[in-house]
Amino acid sequence: MLIKKIIILPIVSLVISFLSFYCFSADISAESCVVINAETKEIIFEKNAYEKRSMASTTKIMTAIIAIESGKLNEKVTVTSEALTEGTSIGLKAGYVLTLESLVYGMMLESGNDAANVCALHLGGTFSGFSDIMNSKAKEIGMNRTNFVTPSGLDDEMHYSSAYDMALLGAYSVKNPVFREICSDKSEKIDFIKPDISVTFSNHNKLLESCEGVFGIKTGFTKKSGRCLVSACERDGATLVCVTLNAGDDWNDHRKLYDLSYAELNKTTVKFSYNDKIPVYGSDTMEAEIYCREYDFFYKDKGDITEQIILPPIIYAPLKENEIIGKINYYLSGELIHTSYIYSKHNVAASDESYKEKKSLIEWLKTLFRKE
Repeated sequence: MLIKKIIILPIVSLVISFLSFYCFSADISAESCVVINAETKEIIFEKNAYEKRSMASTTKIMTAIIAIESGKLNEKVTVTSEALTEGTSIGLKAGYVLTLESLVYGMMLESGNDAANVCALHLGGTFSGFSDIMNSKAKEIGMNRTNFVTPSGLDDEMHYSSAYDMALLGAYSVKNPVFREICSDKSEKIDFIKPDISVTFSNHNKLLESCEGVFGIKTGFTKKSGRCLVSACERDGATLVCVTLNAGDDWNDHRKLYDLSYAELNKTTVKFSYNDKIPVYGSDTMEAEIYCREYDFFYKDKGDITEQIILPPIIYAPLKENEIIGKINYYLSGELIHTSYIYSKHNVAASDESYKEKKSLIEWLKTLFRKE
């Protein structure tokens, strides 16, 4: 009888767990959804996460991050009639002039299709040229079930993604501090260059005020796609990204999914396992103290964490306090999840004799490459 109990109890536990998961999935209105750890990409929860779907204006996440990474946010952009389109807009007209940064605010806060189009033409030359840039970036991020056609997210048969791919895009984008600042902004006053007017853009993301820890990212809607939402949340040092596609009640979906997902997370702290000193050449000090900040690792199903220490066997003086001298790559089941840097703890001066030797060596090397 005891053996039967031992066999039956785990089965009952599994059934209860499955039924709880099924009931929760049924309680989520979205046709497709996923929650991932923004750093490790581990899936915390998913429902039809890999199905191909329209993603509406959440597309503008890609348009925005490309604009930000271009390094051209301060450039002045002139609006052309080709950029004007249907749907939501920030009221642009041909001949208006504003900075690329202002356009990014316009597409991320007010979801301006016109702002996205102007960005695309400025950076890609043509819409097809910009879609090539978008798809190239998508491959770099690992979005293997995605194809971009429009910069705004207006419907097109060949414009599609999946909840999982959009989560990868969200996780990638929020690592950029400029992007994170913009998508978390509740409102922003924008000064146009031509005409000389100022407007205030307001963020449509209600989660910024109604869900603990949420700091972005982007809403979306078309009749074909339904309500779409990509959000990011940070609680107790862990950042999660949630995506819902074709959801009838997306705000509540995201609140429920975050509460469930954070309850599923575990935490472990990875400490620096190397020596705390390293040999120094060219100084009266024989060794330099080094350190690396502890790394908090969050997971649902913990895999094998391995580390790769990249550090020279000896370092050369002089050294500055907090100077980077190496790094540690952390891997989860073979996938890179985090890089921590190794720093010098104190200033280490070069000895006078060492300085002279180094200067003489540099002068000698210069003679080898000096042109006759």
